Amino acid sequence: MSVTIEQVKKIFHHLESGNQELFFKNVADNVNWKVMGTHPLAGDYHSKENFISNTFQRLGLLMKDNLILEVNNILLQDDVAAVELEAKSTTLNDSPFNNTYCWIVEFKDGLITNVRAYVDSALVQKVIDENEK
Repeated sequence: MSVTIEQVKKIFHHLESGNQELFFKNVADNVNWKVMGTHPLAGDYHSKENFISNTFQRLGLLMKDNLILEVNNILLQDDVAAVELEAKSTTLNDSPFNNTYCWIVEFKDGLITNVRAYVDSALVQKVIDENEK
């Protein structure tokens, strides 16, 4: 049975409310997550733990508050969703972090198993350069 738009909205709502832990309960432990681009967070991650520690946690440490991702649009076909997101956060040096994302998310048995994430590489690089010590 294919995932529904309502299920995708419910899962991604956790990112909008800043509850990343609940979002990641819907991600397979052995997820394949590819972050596109040429910035320090870009690369292939082959587990949930590896992805979280090298991207979400690293970037989160550079924000004043939780990294909030708001969903702008969801397109769904069978078990693949294209989810457009926008970050609404502030960096440690008081700069707005208004990044845009598009995640192509594949589901199997209700869990996210594969992701290709497109981000504003230049903004990620700038935030890391200016805020990471």
